[in-house]
Amino acid sequence: MLAASCANNESQHNTTAVEKKADPEKDWHTHSNADSVVARHLNLDIRVDFDRKKINGQATWQLENKLQANSVVFDTKDLRIDSILDDQGRKVSFTQSPDDVIIGSALRVPLNPGQQSLTIYYETGDAPIALQWLEPAQTFGKKHPFLYTQSESIYARSWIPCQDGPGIRYTYEATVRTPKGLMALMSAENPQQKSADGVYHFKMDKPIPAYLMALAVGDIAFKAVDERTGVYAEPALLPKAHRELEDIGKMVYTAEALYGPYRWGRYDVLVLPSGFPIGGMENPRLTFATPTILAGDKSLVNLIAHELAHNWSGNLVTNATWNDFWLNEGFTVYFERRITEATYDKDYADMLWEIGYQDMKTAVTDLGDTSRDTWLKLDLKGRDPDIGLTDIAYEKGAAFLHLIEKTVGRAEMDKFLRAYFEHHAFQTISTEKFIIYLYDHLLKQNAEWQNKINIDAWVYAPGIPDDCPRPDDKRFRSAGAQSKAFAEGLAAGKLDTQNWSTYEWMYFLRQLPNDISAEKLADLDRHFKITRTGNSEIADLWFLRSLKAGYTAAYPAMKEFLYVTGRQKFLEPLYIEMMKTPDGAAMAKEIYAKARPNYHPLAQKTIDEIVH
Repeated sequence: MLAASCANNESQHNTTAVEKKADPEKDWHTHSNADSVVARHLNLDIRVDFDRKKINGQATWQLENKLQANSVVFDTKDLRIDSILDDQGRKVSFTQSPDDVIIGSALRVPLNPGQQSLTIYYETGDAPIALQWLEPAQTFGKKHPFLYTQSESIYARSWIPCQDGPGIRYTYEATVRTPKGLMALMSAENPQQKSADGVYHFKMDKPIPAYLMALAVGDIAFKAVDERTGVYAEPALLPKAHRELEDIGKMVYTAEALYGPYRWGRYDVLVLPSGFPIGGMENPRLTFATPTILAGDKSLVNLIAHELAHNWSGNLVTNATWNDFWLNEGFTVYFERRITEATYDKDYADMLWEIGYQDMKTAVTDLGDTSRDTWLKLDLKGRDPDIGLTDIAYEKGAAFLHLIEKTVGRAEMDKFLRAYFEHHAFQTISTEKFIIYLYDHLLKQNAEWQNKINIDAWVYAPGIPDDCPRPDDKRFRSAGAQSKAFAEGLAAGKLDTQNWSTYEWMYFLRQLPNDISAEKLADLDRHFKITRTGNSEIADLWFLRSLKAGYTAAYPAMKEFLYVTGRQKFLEPLYIEMMKTPDGAAMAKEIYAKARPNYHPLAQKTIDEIVH
């Protein structure tokens, strides 16, 4: 239930647990002193050097010295600072603290009274974790190199000296100088054709946090979908990508009908080379997406609904710290499923809710059902914030919102969320402030709602609460029955799989017993050719089943999958499973030795810990 004072007093908040939790909270993952001096606008001028695999240039920051502090502090990670000039063009001294393995080094620059800007001349280091430099052979076109960034969670500091916390927002302009013949794109107003001289200019006039800074440079082309949406990709991939994503314009209108106007101008998607480590990144105006969504039948473009939804939850209203990460991802999963339901139907969306529930249960099992890491409100002090990027934030957060919807009704929920996004637009919010806003603007009007929604059980307690909503998964009941019958002896040729979606196949494979035999998998493969599927979600589950069963006929395709796919969601379970046996470990090491250069540094960091 809601904290006692909120439930018992509709006119005011007394001293309560909610009030105490709403005290200002420190962001433990930034060195910056943005509470005193905040960087409001960035003028970035950089050169992308593919020969040296370096970015170098200058970052000019416009400052607001709110407390008349005598210095400003920026975050850096593996950056070489050449020199710093004040707003009069004079060189100033600076210090960099020893590198912290998680949050990097603090760059402290003295300020003169009344100083409003400074310029930092710098170069990226030897292994900036945000950047992946690809050789031509690692791209689809095979002719030109490629560079892209991944700044979430705290990696913008490895390619720009910045105040790198989600609660710190700024606008920016940028000039990016690239080799001729390549295109540069950013999370900003973007070109649609290549520049003759390789110089590109960008502008982002809406304040964003550093984790939404993004850059991609390569042999990239563009094709419009409608007047405000389009697709970027390498020319060799663009026709396929455009066909797969031709409905993104309709998605934007669907999202707007739910929760208000899209506030970022254009919405475009860049389909990246295969090493991209995540499904998608919600960089404003330009979603970065994995090519693994290009199944050929639009069955996996729900990922785009998720990244689009982030332009309200995350980009427009941002978690104050990484401890509040569920405010980004839980809201986005909920919104994504509302977009999906409006686009298809409730039965289809219910499959996603059930798949999500299974993922949440797995996360709780893996972390431990009493683990502090299964709270929605995290405690990541002294730890890598990526530890919090689990299905707890995504699925438990979404389920909490789903429960609120079921309690108050969809009309009230939608009215509340539209007002929430409007009220907090281009701002950040903590978990505690959200709870107070939830009470003040929704729950206080109805005591029964307050009694039904146990906020503490969801936000400040481990595991899955007993009142977690479950969908009517009638489409899965058939797939589950077929999976059970097959496991008990039904031949693959007699399975009724007509008109199954990706998610029914996923459910079917997930429901198979762990001791399913290689012979049974061979029977499935003969009839459905699953080993050669072009659907990455099905392929990953199939290869995992094949490893557990010792179905060696699938191993060559699995190796090819791991050589070209860099998405961590797919990599981790396969490498973990291989490392369970001596023969599997030998195979994992052999595959990884060849595949590692194609993986982004973030994925390398994860798989390095698994394969040893």
